[in-house]
Amino acid sequence: MNASIAIQVLPTVDSKEELIRIVDEAIAYIKSFGLHTEVGPFETTVEGDYDTLMEIVKGCSKVCIDAGAPDVMTYVKINLDPTALLTMDLKTTKHREVTEE
Repeated sequence: MNASIAIQVLPTVDSKEELIRIVDEAIAYIKSFGLHTEVGPFETTVEGDYDTLMEIVKGCSKVCIDAGAPDVMTYVKINLDPTALLTMDLKTTKHREVTEE
């Protein structure tokens, strides 16, 4: 089934450096699935099979805990369309600025 998720993990840590390190581990975990992924400043968006995306959601919090976060808040948005998913590219391509150097 076609779906996309936007996921944000917010580990409770003492420094910005530690926050970035742990979030980077969660992003690496997400990317390891090889799905169409877009990292943004507040969340990471992923498209793929619904069951695989739910596995990613479940694993992200665990990755943060395993990386040393004492606790983590995880926020998820889910777009599920069994017929024809409105993709990230269709939603955003017209808004991306193309610069020539």
